[in-house]
Amino acid sequence: MMDLDMALREDEPPKLTNKSTEAMRAHYAKWERSNRLSLISIKRSIAEYLLGRILESNNAKEFLVTVANRYQTSDNAEAGHFMDELMNMRYDDMKGVCEYILKMVHLHTRLKALDIPIPDKFIVHQALNTLSSSCSQIKIAYNTLNQS
Repeated sequence: MMDLDMALREDEPPKLTNKSTEAMRAHYAKWERSNRLSLISIKRSIAEYLLGRILESNNAKEFLVTVANRYQTSDNAEAGHFMDELMNMRYDDMKGVCEYILKMVHLHTRLKALDIPIPDKFIVHQALNTLSSSCSQIKIAYNTLNQS
């Protein structure tokens, strides 16, 4: 079976010369096939309009590095996005309360990973304050529990 991701794990072998052995030729052919198939697979998974903005490369490993550099998001932009999402969340009674709170916890975790610590109590209060009036029993239960 052919090692299809070989070109992504290994650097390109030295170009073939008259002095190249059969083993070297076979290894280079195997790497070249892996590289060609990897490039095809990578390019098929990227939207066509984005491909036009990426410098062409005949090396799959280099092409992936180019794509990563071109579309790398900054931590600040990502943090801003998560903060906006967290602060603008409102429960709409369409999905379950549990799912809503889990999404808030997920955003809290993502922000923590970006070195933006937000106290757990703030997340709890944000969740309670953004629940609709149909969830008043949850708010009462939390406040009762907190007073005990």
